[in-house]
Amino acid sequence: MQRLALAAVTAAAMAMTSLALAAGAAPARGGAQLSVAGAEVHVDFDRSDFSGGNAIPAWVRRSAQIVAAYYGRFPSAAVTVRLEPVSGEGVHGGQTFANPNAFIRVRLGREVTDTQLLSDWVLVHEMTHLALPDTGEMHAWLSEGVATYVEGVARVQAGNRSETDVWAEELRSMPRGLPQDDDRGLDRTHTWGRTYWGGAMFCLLADVDIRRRTQLRLGLQDALRAVLRASGGLSADWPIERVLRTGDAAVGTRTLEDLYAQMKDTAVAPDLMALWRQLGIESAGAGGVRLDEHAALADVRRAIMRSP
Repeated sequence: MQRLALAAVTAAAMAMTSLALAAGAAPARGGAQLSVAGAEVHVDFDRSDFSGGNAIPAWVRRSAQIVAAYYGRFPSAAVTVRLEPVSGEGVHGGQTFANPNAFIRVRLGREVTDTQLLSDWVLVHEMTHLALPDTGEMHAWLSEGVATYVEGVARVQAGNRSETDVWAEELRSMPRGLPQDDDRGLDRTHTWGRTYWGGAMFCLLADVDIRRRTQLRLGLQDALRAVLRASGGLSADWPIERVLRTGDAAVGTRTLEDLYAQMKDTAVAPDLMALWRQLGIESAGAGGVRLDEHAALADVRRAIMRSP
């Protein structure tokens, strides 16, 4: 989620954590302190709350490494990740804040398994939020869309998820981001589908267009890296126009600005099936896909998923 004001109890807890970190001590509840790509990641949890507590630091480190590799560095110099135990298994969702300090809260099942931690997407998604400036609630689709789109690509690049799995999810889920009745564009239609998958659709369209215009040399990843370098990430408040202009300047196109002009207040419905055919992504039944390496834009698809 985007940066929001914390409740008083959370703010107080964060203040206590910040004081402990400034003194070089571990957070009051114990946990782990990790160094990842030059960033300090403080994991605030009680191992006894989780049956697989010993695997948790490795999960947090892996997630941070995935995000750092995609952006060329971890988005913040330090972050506290607080894990709140809930009943059951799995990772149950999270929230990301950057005011006054980078802070991620994740609800984690007490019986979470090593396999679930290895395949988790939630923490990568939340850490990705730290890399984009706060553009305001009207543009939540950009923050959530970038995090949704980047999570899959970054995990493929890191070897943590298969390319076919990512494309299969997009075939299933991205149509939820298409405009429905009474849609007024991304800025003015705040449904779940338009916010998450409409935003991810914007990212896919932008990535493909940048790759084509730069003869595969650059992509959305380069634009997002430039935005992080210039802004410092979520702790900054930027108008969306500045974010898009900065990204476009880094790749030498007007892709982001032009696409936003088309989609911000108009119900644009791209032909996703046609795009996927051009990229060489074909449904293979049972929720899977097969990749056609001879498709017209197969080289674009490979470039998107390739590490820089």
